[in-house]
Amino acid sequence: MIRFALYDYIPQRFLNRATFEEIDLHRRILDFKDAKPYATRWAAKEIGYALSDMDLSDTYIVCIPACCKRTHDRRYKEFTKMVCEWCGAKNGFDFIHVFGHRQKAHIDHVYQLADNADVFIHVDSQLKGKNIIVIDDIVTTGKTATAFIDRMISAGANVKMAFFLAKTKYFKRYNN
Repeated sequence: MIRFALYDYIPQRFLNRATFEEIDLHRRILDFKDAKPYATRWAAKEIGYALSDMDLSDTYIVCIPACCKRTHDRRYKEFTKMVCEWCGAKNGFDFIHVFGHRQKAHIDHVYQLADNADVFIHVDSQLKGKNIIVIDDIVTTGKTATAFIDRMISAGANVKMAFFLAKTKYFKRYNN
C-alpha cells in the first residue's frame, strides 16, 4: 500500500525556524482542522488535484476519523464531497460511523484509536471488497492511520493508499 503526504507540517515549537511559506501552510492546515470553509476548499483542491490523474471511478474516498462525530462531520463531510468532485472517486463519508470521544493523539500522545479502533469506529459493510483511499490531515507517527487501515481491512475493504495533507517535520537539535 502506498502512503503519501503532499506537504511538510512544521509543529508550533519549530515555527521560529520556518519560512514564510511554511508558516502559511501551518496556518492553513490548522484552519482546515478547525473546518474553516476557505481551508476546506483549499485542502480539497490540493488533494483532489493530486489524485485527479488516476482513474478512481471504482474507488471510495474515506477520511480517517477525527476525535468525535461532531468534529469528524464538521471537518470531513464537505471536504470528502469536494475531493471526490475533483478526482472522480466515490464518496465513502457516509460509510464510516464515529462513536464516543477519543483523546487527540497529537496533543495527548494517547493513541486510543490505535488501541481500541472497534470502540470508536464502525465501518459499514457496503465497503467490503471496495477499493479505498484513506485521507487524513497530518501524519506524525502513523499509529492512528495504521489502526484505521487495519480496521478497514478487517471489515473487508481493499485499502490502496493512505494520503495525507502533510507529514510532521522535525528539526534536529544542534549542540553549540
